[in-house]
Parts: sequence; structure tokens; C-alpha cells
Amino acid sequence: MSRPLPPLAALHAFEAAARHEGFQRAGEELHVSAGAIGHHVKQLEAWLGIVLFQRLPRGVVLTSAGQRYAATLGPILKQLADVSEQARRQGDDKVVTVTATSSLVSRWLMPRLGRLRDRHPQIELRVLASMHPVDLARDGVDVAIRLGPGRYPGLKVDLLMEEWFSAVCSPGFRASAAKLRQPADLLRYPLLHDEPEVHLPGKIDWARWLHSCGVHYSGNSGSTRFSHTYLCLDAAASGQGVAIAASPLIGDDLRAGRLVRVFEHAVRGPHCYHLLRSPQAETRPLVHAFCEWLIAEARADQETTWPAVEAA
Repeated sequence: MSRPLPPLAALHAFEAAARHEGFQRAGEELHVSAGAIGHHVKQLEAWLGIVLFQRLPRGVVLTSAGQRYAATLGPILKQLADVSEQARRQGDDKVVTVTATSSLVSRWLMPRLGRLRDRHPQIELRVLASMHPVDLARDGVDVAIRLGPGRYPGLKVDLLMEEWFSAVCSPGFRASAAKLRQPADLLRYPLLHDEPEVHLPGKIDWARWLHSCGVHYSGNSGSTRFSHTYLCLDAAASGQGVAIAASPLIGDDLRAGRLVRVFEHAVRGPHCYHLLRSPQAETRPLVHAFCEWLIAEARADQETTWPAVEAA
């Protein structure tokens, strides 16, 4: 008869919270919010029928039952991670799994895969388009590309690319927009918006971008919103209006002439793309080779100089 097991995600969240003695730092380690950690801990407490943390006005403290459970659980989870990694590495060692947001996959990574095949034909790449936080060991992921401030405890981290935001449209749209001479004139034209795939503070949107030009923006008629940046840029390339997007997502389109910058003005974003992998994954030669290739591609792509205009 099989034995019922508690939810693994809840166990993982509790173990991190117990080790860090709080939900905030546990959330930073697992790349989720403190609220998400608290939700998982409550789920585990309900499953066990015991209280693991005492909630205080300023933080949380392990109960005696929580201390005993954490002391036993930590080694078990470490052993599970170790044997799982060993089993995974005994599989097809040629497969490298990478995850990134849908827009970065479609607008930056996919156009470069031919060069990866030419350089490293032995790599069998598995691409996961996801915007959700990822636990590399638990989810079987070798490499993650994530947008953020760069704090990823326990992982090997390399800065991959900065973000410089420009207003772009199709060449045909730009040629037909005779009255579009300065940033304030954009308010007369349809502006395309994307909803952030990753919710981070300070994202450069139309209001911030126009504010950096000295233009107040509170919305305009004829604007359209898209759930992903790549959809917003597809609309811009088809002549539907003007979009703003970061340099990694528009560089290829600018070079190919599918998009043009409306003005030379660009705004530096507050976050950067980072390349993440676990120390164990880094020891695999093909993972290391793939990461070195990614870094080289990113450096070549960032050779374009973007005007340094900081967002307010």
C-alpha cells in the first residue's frame, strides 16, 4: 500500500523558511514572494495537522514541532536532490534544458539556434518558455535566463544583457506618420502596450518612457494591449502602431529592417537579464559550453551603443 506524502512544493518552501528563519529570505532563495512561501507553509500545516510556525507581529518563529520536523526534513530533501541529480545525469547527457520568458525565447534565442547547431552540434537543446519562478534541480532545468536584480543565492550567475528601451514601429508606419516629429507627437498615434511577463518594480512603460522625454502621459485613445511583448512587437511590425521594447527583443528586427526606431532616445531599464545555473549543472561540459555560447552571443548583441538616458 502506497504511503501518502505531503506536497513537495510545500515541503521545499517550509525547509527553506525554517533554514532562513523567515518567509522573506526563503522566497528570495526560491525566487517567489514571501506570501507564496507562507501559503505553502499553511498548506503543509493543514496536511500535517500541526502548527509549524508561530506568527508574530514582526516575522515568524518555528514552534517546537516545527523545529523537530525541520531537523529531520532537511537531510531527507538533500538526499532526494542528490539522488535525483545523479539519476538525471545518468540519462542522455547530450540534452541541455534552458528556460526563459516567451518573448526572449521567440525574439532573441530562437533566431540564434542555427549558430548553436553549427558551433555545438552535439548539444540537444530543450527549450522551456516560462515566466514562472523555477527551481533548477526540482524542475530538471540546467540553465535559466531571468530578468531581475541579480540576487540568486546558491546559483552561479552571469550578467547576460542590459535593457535599453526604444520606441519602434514598422518602416511603413513611420513613413506615413508625417506629423511624428518629436516625442510629444506620439500622443496622436496608436500606442501599443504589453503586459509584463515578469512583474518587477520600475518596468519601463509608456508613462515612464515619455516622462523621460518631458512628456506627461495618462493614456490615449486607440491604444491596444497585448499579453506578451512578442505579440506587441508583431503588431508594431505589421504597422498597427508604436511599441516600446528592450534592446534584446528588438535588435534583430532593427538590423533586418522589420522595425525602426522612431527616435534615437532610449531609456535604460532598472533590471538586467542574468544567466543562472546550479554549481552541479556547471560541471557538465555541454552545459558549460552552452552557457559560454550564450554569453558570447549576448556580448556580440550588446555592441550597439544605446544613449544613456535614465528613467525617472
